[in-house]
Amino acid sequence: MPTSLPCPAGQRELLDVLVIGAGQAGLALGHHLAARGADFLLVDAGPEIGSSWRSRWDSLRLFSPAQYDSLPGMPFPAPADTHPSKDDVADYLAAYAAHFALPVRLNSPVLRLHRDADGAFAATTPTGTLRAKQVVVATGPFQTPHIPALADGLDPQVPQLHSAEYRNPTQLPGGGRVLVVGAANSGLQIAAELATTQPVTVAVGTRPTELPQRIAGRDLFFWLTRSGFFTVPAHTRIARRLRARGDIVIGTRSRTLRRRGMDFRPRLLHLAGRTATFADGSTVDVDAVVWATGYRPDHSWLHVPGVVVDGQVRHDAGVTDVRGMYVLGLPWQTCRGSALLGFVGADAATLSKRMAADATRPVRSEPSIQAVSPA
Repeated sequence: MPTSLPCPAGQRELLDVLVIGAGQAGLALGHHLAARGADFLLVDAGPEIGSSWRSRWDSLRLFSPAQYDSLPGMPFPAPADTHPSKDDVADYLAAYAAHFALPVRLNSPVLRLHRDADGAFAATTPTGTLRAKQVVVATGPFQTPHIPALADGLDPQVPQLHSAEYRNPTQLPGGGRVLVVGAANSGLQIAAELATTQPVTVAVGTRPTELPQRIAGRDLFFWLTRSGFFTVPAHTRIARRLRARGDIVIGTRSRTLRRRGMDFRPRLLHLAGRTATFADGSTVDVDAVVWATGYRPDHSWLHVPGVVVDGQVRHDAGVTDVRGMYVLGLPWQTCRGSALLGFVGADAATLSKRMAADATRPVRSEPSIQAVSPA
């Protein structure tokens, strides 16, 4: 199976569309752009398609059964009601790009994006600058692993790593107590795996809703899809309530882990040497720490005025305030399923249509754009 695709021979002076990110969102959009004959290119920082999936921890499997994991035009190649591994997903994405002959350039992080004197979007990469009439940021929500500042109090001799770096229990000292900070899906899955080899303490900040993988003989995704959970529009009252509740933990139950002897504590407040102190005043000495504390967006490379506001990309259903610039694959972009493998295709189809319409819309008089030299 190919792990990279060549860029089309020769570099055009001005692309119709540049898609930044060749993960599930970028590939789904690429499918629609190809179908309407757009002159486009996908660029990705990774060495192969699917590399962000392949780099996750070894035992990771999707919560969603295979029948809910397809991108537009190509079913996921696994039996219904089975849960693909992270390598299955990476293989599928590579096969998808190859099947539709999508133009992808790998090992090409965008170091800077700005608009040039002609109003085109200019993306600086290690191998040169790409220019396009329209640009889509499809880099996804998992950008920069976040480790809180209190980690600085940990003894330097105590191993610590973010869940993005965790692969399997052999990375940590055998037999010692591991502190897992965070009790969402990643934290509880990693804690459950580590508990098979050593004692584990989990620090729980905000307790998310936990649901079993199967209810009444059916996979949870059957019930969630049937109820319209994934398609609740983002700007509704029920969507705001769902967002306030945070993520849902699927399949891994904290009460089951408690019965197996796992130690649960409230929010971590302080680390000093090897001693962790929690919100209830209790303490525990630890031999390693895994930070399942999520990610933060990185927009330092975006130098297009009016796109990033208060640290976030401002958009309406993926359309920014800057003509010709869009985003795709963000959580709650249009609905609950916007960032999920099997649901991002709907947003990609809608966005592709909007982009085609915008491309033919007359340009209104705008202030002149000054060229910005890359820093």
